[in-house]
Amino acid sequence: MSNIETILPNDSKLTPAVSREVVITSAALDSSVDIVVCIPCFRRPDDLQRTLQSLAGQRSDRRFAVVMVENDASARGSVPVANEFLQSGKLNGLCVVEPRQGNCQAINAAFETAQAIFPNATNFLMIDDDEIAAPDWLERMVQAAEATGADIVGGPVFQHFHDEAKRGLQQHPAFRPAYETSGHVPIIYGCGNCLIRRGVFEKLGSPPFDLRFNFLGGGDVDFFTRCRRIGLEFYWVAEAVIVETVPDTRTRPSWIALRGLRIGAINYRVQRKVADTRWSRLRLTAKVLALLPLSVLRALRLLLTGWTPLIALHPMIVAAGGLLAAIGIEPQPYKASKITA
Repeated sequence: MSNIETILPNDSKLTPAVSREVVITSAALDSSVDIVVCIPCFRRPDDLQRTLQSLAGQRSDRRFAVVMVENDASARGSVPVANEFLQSGKLNGLCVVEPRQGNCQAINAAFETAQAIFPNATNFLMIDDDEIAAPDWLERMVQAAEATGADIVGGPVFQHFHDEAKRGLQQHPAFRPAYETSGHVPIIYGCGNCLIRRGVFEKLGSPPFDLRFNFLGGGDVDFFTRCRRIGLEFYWVAEAVIVETVPDTRTRPSWIALRGLRIGAINYRVQRKVADTRWSRLRLTAKVLALLPLSVLRALRLLLTGWTPLIALHPMIVAAGGLLAAIGIEPQPYKASKITA
Protein backbone atom coordinates (compact mmCIF):
# COMPACT_ATOMS: atom_id res chain seq x y z
CA MET A 1 0.00 0.00 0.00
CA SER A 2 1.22 3.46 -0.87
CA ASN A 3 1.64 6.21 1.66
CA ILE A 4 -0.97 8.04 -0.44
CA GLU A 5 -4.07 6.30 0.82
CA THR A 6 -6.91 7.66 -1.28
CA ILE A 7 -7.72 9.93 -4.17
CA LEU A 8 -11.07 11.63 -3.87
CA PRO A 9 -12.82 12.63 -7.11
CA ASN A 10 -14.81 15.85 -7.25
CA ASP A 11 -18.39 15.74 -6.08
CA SER A 12 -21.18 16.10 -8.64
CA LYS A 13 -24.67 14.78 -9.22
CA LEU A 14 -23.27 12.17 -11.60
CA THR A 15 -20.16 11.17 -9.65
CA PRO A 16 -20.72 10.72 -5.91
CA ALA A 17 -17.53 11.01 -3.90
CA VAL A 18 -15.71 7.71 -3.55
CA SER A 19 -12.23 6.83 -2.37
CA ARG A 20 -9.82 5.43 -4.94
CA GLU A 21 -7.15 3.25 -3.42
CA VAL A 22 -3.58 3.89 -4.52
CA VAL A 23 -2.09 0.42 -4.63
CA ILE A 24 1.38 1.16 -6.01
CA THR A 25 3.63 4.16 -6.47
CA SER A 26 7.14 4.53 -7.78
CA ALA A 27 9.85 3.98 -5.23
CA ALA A 28 10.58 7.71 -5.49
CA LEU A 29 7.50 9.37 -6.93
CA ASP A 30 8.36 12.57 -8.80
CA SER A 31 5.26 14.74 -8.67
CA SER A 32 6.93 17.75 -10.30
CA VAL A 33 6.63 16.51 -13.91
CA ASP A 34 4.53 18.44 -16.41
CA ILE A 35 3.57 15.44 -18.59
CA VAL A 36 1.37 12.54 -17.47
CA VAL A 37 0.32 9.51 -19.50
CA CYS A 38 -3.01 8.03 -18.37
CA ILE A 39 -3.79 4.34 -18.88
CA PRO A 40 -7.20 2.82 -18.02
CA CYS A 41 -6.72 -0.91 -17.40
CA PHE A 42 -9.20 -3.78 -17.49
CA ARG A 43 -8.35 -7.50 -17.69
CA ARG A 44 -5.52 -7.26 -20.25
CA PRO A 45 -2.31 -7.74 -18.22
CA ASP A 46 -0.31 -9.25 -21.10
CA ASP A 47 -1.20 -6.35 -23.38
CA LEU A 48 -0.50 -3.86 -20.57
CA GLN A 49 3.01 -5.31 -20.27
CA ARG A 50 3.69 -4.33 -23.88
CA THR A 51 2.07 -0.92 -23.41
CA LEU A 52 4.28 -0.08 -20.45
CA GLN A 53 7.38 -1.39 -22.19
CA SER A 54 6.69 0.96 -25.10
CA LEU A 55 6.39 3.89 -22.69
CA ALA A 56 9.57 2.93 -20.87
CA GLY A 57 11.33 2.98 -24.24
CA GLN A 58 10.27 6.47 -25.32
CA ARG A 59 13.01 8.48 -27.04
CA SER A 60 12.65 11.81 -25.26
CA ASP A 61 14.49 13.88 -22.68
CA ARG A 62 11.16 15.01 -21.23
CA ARG A 63 10.31 13.74 -17.76
CA PHE A 64 6.86 12.20 -17.51
CA ALA A 65 4.76 10.07 -15.20
CA VAL A 66 2.13 7.39 -15.75
CA VAL A 67 -1.19 6.96 -13.99
CA MET A 68 -2.69 3.50 -14.33
CA VAL A 69 -6.28 2.84 -13.27
CA GLU A 70 -7.25 -0.74 -12.47
CA ASN A 71 -10.98 -1.00 -13.16
CA ASP A 72 -11.38 -4.60 -12.05
CA ALA A 73 -11.46 -4.06 -8.30
CA SER A 74 -11.79 -7.76 -7.46
CA ALA A 75 -9.25 -9.59 -9.65
CA ARG A 76 -6.76 -6.70 -10.08
CA GLY A 77 -4.86 -8.45 -12.87
CA SER A 78 -3.13 -5.24 -13.95
CA VAL A 79 -1.59 -4.54 -10.55
CA PRO A 80 1.35 -7.01 -10.73
CA VAL A 81 2.33 -5.59 -14.12
CA ALA A 82 2.14 -2.04 -12.78
CA ASN A 83 4.21 -3.09 -9.78
CA GLU A 84 6.94 -4.49 -12.04
CA PHE A 85 7.45 -1.21 -13.89
CA LEU A 86 6.94 1.21 -11.00
CA GLN A 87 8.95 -0.50 -8.30
CA SER A 88 11.86 -1.24 -10.63
CA GLY A 89 12.12 2.41 -11.62
CA LYS A 90 11.38 1.75 -15.30
CA LEU A 91 8.52 4.24 -15.04
CA ASN A 92 7.57 7.04 -12.65
CA GLY A 93 3.98 7.14 -11.46
CA LEU A 94 1.28 5.24 -9.66
CA CYS A 95 -1.58 2.78 -10.00
CA VAL A 96 -5.01 3.32 -8.45
CA VAL A 97 -8.10 1.15 -8.25
CA GLU A 98 -11.40 2.63 -9.45
CA PRO A 99 -14.09 0.51 -7.73
CA ARG A 100 -16.93 1.70 -10.00
CA GLN A 101 -16.78 -0.29 -13.20
CA GLY A 102 -17.15 1.23 -16.64
CA ASN A 103 -15.24 2.90 -19.45
CA CYS A 104 -15.93 6.50 -18.42
CA GLN A 105 -15.38 5.79 -14.73
CA ALA A 106 -11.89 4.48 -15.48
CA ILE A 107 -10.95 7.36 -17.79
CA ASN A 108 -12.26 9.97 -15.35
CA ALA A 109 -10.31 8.32 -12.55
CA ALA A 110 -7.12 8.50 -14.61
CA PHE A 111 -7.42 12.17 -15.53
CA GLU A 112 -8.67 13.26 -12.10
CA THR A 113 -5.90 11.39 -10.29
CA ALA A 114 -3.27 12.75 -12.68
CA GLN A 115 -4.37 16.33 -12.04
CA ALA A 116 -4.48 15.83 -8.27
CA ILE A 117 -1.12 14.09 -7.84
CA PHE A 118 0.82 16.10 -10.43
CA PRO A 119 -0.14 19.76 -9.86
CA ASN A 120 2.52 21.07 -12.27
CA ALA A 121 1.37 18.89 -15.16
CA THR A 122 -0.04 20.73 -18.16
CA ASN A 123 -0.08 17.91 -20.74
CA PHE A 124 -2.20 14.81 -20.15
CA LEU A 125 -1.86 12.02 -22.69
CA MET A 126 -3.85 8.82 -22.89
CA ILE A 127 -3.08 5.38 -24.26
CA ASP A 128 -5.19 2.23 -23.86
CA ASP A 129 -3.90 -0.91 -22.18
CA ASP A 130 -3.91 -2.85 -25.48
CA GLU A 131 -1.83 -0.29 -27.39
CA ILE A 132 1.87 0.15 -28.13
CA ALA A 133 3.37 3.62 -28.57
CA ALA A 134 6.02 4.28 -31.21
CA PRO A 135 9.36 5.31 -29.63
CA ASP A 136 8.88 8.98 -30.56
CA TRP A 137 5.14 9.12 -29.75
CA LEU A 138 5.32 11.21 -26.59
CA GLU A 139 7.89 13.63 -28.02
CA ARG A 140 5.84 14.23 -31.18
CA MET A 141 2.59 14.76 -29.29
CA VAL A 142 3.99 17.22 -26.75
CA GLN A 143 6.06 19.01 -29.37
CA ALA A 144 2.94 19.51 -31.50
CA ALA A 145 0.98 20.90 -28.54
CA GLU A 146 3.76 23.36 -27.73
CA ALA A 147 4.39 24.43 -31.33
CA THR A 148 0.75 24.94 -32.32
CA GLY A 149 -0.86 25.98 -29.03
CA ALA A 150 -3.63 23.45 -29.69
CA ASP A 151 -5.83 22.51 -26.77
CA ILE A 152 -6.12 18.89 -27.89
CA VAL A 153 -3.77 16.79 -30.01
CA GLY A 154 -4.66 13.47 -31.62
CA GLY A 155 -2.80 10.81 -33.56
CA PRO A 156 -3.51 7.62 -35.48
CA VAL A 157 -4.14 4.19 -34.03
CA PHE A 158 -3.18 1.43 -36.43
CA GLN A 159 -4.07 -2.22 -35.94
CA HIS A 160 -1.95 -5.29 -35.40
CA PHE A 161 -4.16 -8.28 -36.07
CA HIS A 162 -3.46 -11.62 -34.44
CA ASP A 163 -4.56 -13.17 -37.74
CA GLU A 164 -2.50 -11.47 -40.45
CA ALA A 165 -5.06 -12.61 -43.03
CA LYS A 166 -7.40 -9.98 -41.56
CA ARG A 167 -5.14 -7.01 -42.40
CA GLY A 168 -7.59 -5.88 -45.09
CA LEU A 169 -9.90 -4.81 -42.27
CA GLN A 170 -7.66 -1.76 -41.76
CA GLN A 171 -9.74 -0.13 -44.51
CA HIS A 172 -12.96 -0.66 -42.55
CA PRO A 173 -14.35 2.58 -41.08
CA ALA A 174 -14.41 0.93 -37.65
CA PHE A 175 -10.60 0.75 -37.72
CA ARG A 176 -9.39 3.47 -40.08
CA PRO A 177 -7.89 6.67 -38.54
CA ALA A 178 -9.91 9.85 -39.00
CA TYR A 179 -7.14 11.77 -40.84
CA GLU A 180 -4.09 10.94 -42.97
CA THR A 181 -1.97 14.08 -42.72
CA SER A 182 -0.80 16.33 -39.89
CA GLY A 183 -2.42 19.69 -39.31
CA HIS A 184 -5.27 21.53 -37.67
CA VAL A 185 -8.50 19.52 -37.74
CA PRO A 186 -12.09 20.33 -36.71
CA ILE A 187 -12.26 17.53 -34.12
CA ILE A 188 -10.79 14.19 -33.10
CA TYR A 189 -12.97 11.27 -32.10
CA GLY A 190 -11.02 8.84 -29.94
CA CYS A 191 -9.03 9.17 -26.74
CA GLY A 192 -6.83 6.10 -27.36
CA ASN A 193 -4.16 8.43 -28.76
CA CYS A 194 -4.62 11.96 -27.50
CA LEU A 195 -3.10 14.81 -25.54
CA ILE A 196 -5.33 17.16 -23.54
CA ARG A 197 -4.11 20.37 -21.94
CA ARG A 198 -5.00 21.01 -18.29
CA GLY A 199 -7.08 24.06 -19.16
CA VAL A 200 -9.47 21.90 -21.15
CA PHE A 201 -10.58 20.04 -18.03
CA GLU A 202 -11.03 23.30 -16.18
CA LYS A 203 -13.29 24.63 -18.93
CA LEU A 204 -15.44 21.51 -19.26
CA GLY A 205 -15.90 20.82 -15.56
CA SER A 206 -16.36 17.56 -13.71
CA PRO A 207 -16.73 14.76 -14.59
CA PRO A 208 -14.87 15.24 -17.89
CA PHE A 209 -16.35 12.10 -19.47
CA ASP A 210 -20.14 11.88 -19.21
CA LEU A 211 -21.16 8.76 -17.27
CA ARG A 212 -24.18 8.31 -19.50
CA PHE A 213 -21.68 6.80 -21.97
CA ASN A 214 -20.12 4.58 -19.33
CA PHE A 215 -21.19 1.20 -20.73
CA LEU A 216 -22.07 2.18 -24.29
CA GLY A 217 -18.74 3.85 -25.03
CA GLY A 218 -18.41 7.11 -26.92
CA GLY A 219 -17.64 9.24 -23.90
CA ASP A 220 -14.62 10.46 -25.87
CA VAL A 221 -16.77 11.47 -28.87
CA ASP A 222 -19.06 13.39 -26.52
CA PHE A 223 -16.10 14.99 -24.71
CA PHE A 224 -14.44 16.20 -27.91
CA THR A 225 -17.77 17.37 -29.33
CA ARG A 226 -18.26 19.54 -26.25
CA CYS A 227 -14.71 20.85 -26.69
CA ARG A 228 -15.44 21.82 -30.29
CA ARG A 229 -18.68 23.48 -29.24
CA ILE A 230 -16.84 25.91 -26.95
CA GLY A 231 -14.24 26.71 -29.61
CA LEU A 232 -11.22 24.68 -28.51
CA GLU A 233 -8.50 23.96 -31.04
CA PHE A 234 -7.56 20.48 -32.33
CA TYR A 235 -4.39 19.31 -34.05
CA TRP A 236 -3.55 15.96 -35.67
CA VAL A 237 -0.06 14.43 -35.71
CA ALA A 238 0.04 11.69 -38.33
CA GLU A 239 3.54 10.65 -37.26
CA ALA A 240 2.62 10.09 -33.58
CA VAL A 241 1.71 6.47 -34.11
CA ILE A 242 0.12 4.01 -31.74
CA VAL A 243 -0.49 0.36 -32.64
CA GLU A 244 -3.52 -1.44 -31.22
CA THR A 245 -3.52 -5.18 -30.64
CA VAL A 246 -6.68 -6.64 -32.21
CA PRO A 247 -7.61 -10.16 -31.07
CA ASP A 248 -9.43 -12.54 -33.39
CA THR A 249 -12.70 -11.94 -31.55
CA ARG A 250 -12.72 -8.35 -32.82
CA THR A 251 -12.38 -9.36 -36.45
CA ARG A 252 -15.55 -11.45 -36.57
CA PRO A 253 -18.38 -10.01 -38.67
CA SER A 254 -20.68 -10.14 -35.62
CA TRP A 255 -18.30 -7.97 -33.55
CA ILE A 256 -17.77 -5.51 -36.41
CA ALA A 257 -21.54 -5.26 -36.91
CA LEU A 258 -21.99 -4.60 -33.18
CA ARG A 259 -19.32 -1.90 -33.45
CA GLY A 260 -21.34 -0.27 -36.24
CA LEU A 261 -24.52 -0.37 -34.15
CA ARG A 262 -22.61 1.19 -31.27
CA ILE A 263 -21.28 3.99 -33.49
CA GLY A 264 -24.84 4.77 -34.57
CA ALA A 265 -26.04 4.76 -30.98
CA ILE A 266 -23.20 7.03 -29.87
CA ASN A 267 -23.88 9.49 -32.68
CA TYR A 268 -27.55 9.61 -31.70
CA ARG A 269 -26.80 10.00 -27.98
CA VAL A 270 -24.34 12.87 -28.57
CA GLN A 271 -26.87 14.73 -30.73
CA ARG A 272 -29.76 13.99 -28.37
CA LYS A 273 -27.91 15.63 -25.48
CA VAL A 274 -28.11 19.04 -27.16
CA ALA A 275 -31.59 18.61 -28.63
CA ASP A 276 -33.19 20.59 -25.82
CA THR A 277 -36.28 21.87 -27.60
CA ARG A 278 -39.25 20.07 -29.07
CA TRP A 279 -38.35 21.29 -32.54
CA SER A 280 -34.73 20.11 -32.29
CA ARG A 281 -35.87 16.69 -31.06
CA LEU A 282 -38.32 16.36 -33.95
CA ARG A 283 -35.59 17.36 -36.38
CA LEU A 284 -33.24 14.75 -34.90
CA THR A 285 -35.93 12.07 -35.21
CA ALA A 286 -36.48 13.01 -38.85
CA LYS A 287 -32.74 12.82 -39.47
CA VAL A 288 -32.49 9.36 -37.91
CA LEU A 289 -35.39 8.09 -40.00
CA ALA A 290 -33.96 9.58 -43.20
CA LEU A 291 -30.51 8.09 -42.67
CA LEU A 292 -31.71 4.51 -43.09
CA PRO A 293 -32.90 4.73 -46.73
CA LEU A 294 -29.95 7.00 -47.57
CA SER A 295 -27.58 4.44 -46.09
CA VAL A 296 -29.03 1.75 -48.37
CA LEU A 297 -28.14 3.88 -51.39
CA ARG A 298 -24.66 4.49 -50.03
CA ALA A 299 -24.15 0.79 -49.38
CA LEU A 300 -25.14 -0.06 -52.95
CA ARG A 301 -22.73 2.55 -54.27
CA LEU A 302 -19.89 1.10 -52.21
CA LEU A 303 -20.63 -2.39 -53.45
CA LEU A 304 -20.67 -1.23 -57.07
CA THR A 305 -17.32 0.50 -56.64
CA GLY A 306 -15.64 -2.68 -55.42
CA TRP A 307 -15.75 -2.51 -51.63
CA THR A 308 -16.31 -5.72 -49.68
CA PRO A 309 -19.82 -6.40 -48.35
CA LEU A 310 -18.53 -6.00 -44.77
CA ILE A 311 -17.40 -2.44 -45.51
CA ALA A 312 -20.32 -1.58 -47.82
CA LEU A 313 -22.90 -2.56 -45.20
CA HIS A 314 -21.32 -0.36 -42.52
CA PRO A 315 -23.43 2.77 -43.29
CA MET A 316 -26.63 0.73 -43.00
CA ILE A 317 -25.55 -0.78 -39.69
CA VAL A 318 -24.63 2.63 -38.27
CA ALA A 319 -28.00 4.04 -39.37
CA ALA A 320 -29.78 1.09 -37.76
CA GLY A 321 -27.84 1.70 -34.53
CA GLY A 322 -29.05 5.29 -34.42
CA LEU A 323 -32.64 4.22 -35.01
CA LEU A 324 -32.47 1.57 -32.29
CA ALA A 325 -30.96 4.10 -29.86
CA ALA A 326 -33.84 6.46 -30.59
CA ILE A 327 -36.25 3.85 -29.23
CA GLY A 328 -34.03 3.04 -26.26
CA ILE A 329 -32.11 -0.02 -27.48
CA GLU A 330 -28.32 0.27 -27.15
CA PRO A 331 -25.40 -2.17 -26.90
CA GLN A 332 -23.40 -2.02 -23.68
CA PRO A 333 -20.01 -3.55 -24.46
CA TYR A 334 -18.31 -2.01 -21.42
CA LYS A 335 -20.68 -3.61 -18.94
CA ALA A 336 -18.47 -6.55 -18.10
CA SER A 337 -19.48 -9.67 -16.25
CA LYS A 338 -18.06 -10.24 -12.81
CA ILE A 339 -15.23 -12.67 -12.21
CA THR A 340 -16.04 -15.24 -9.58
CA ALA A 341 -13.31 -16.64 -7.38
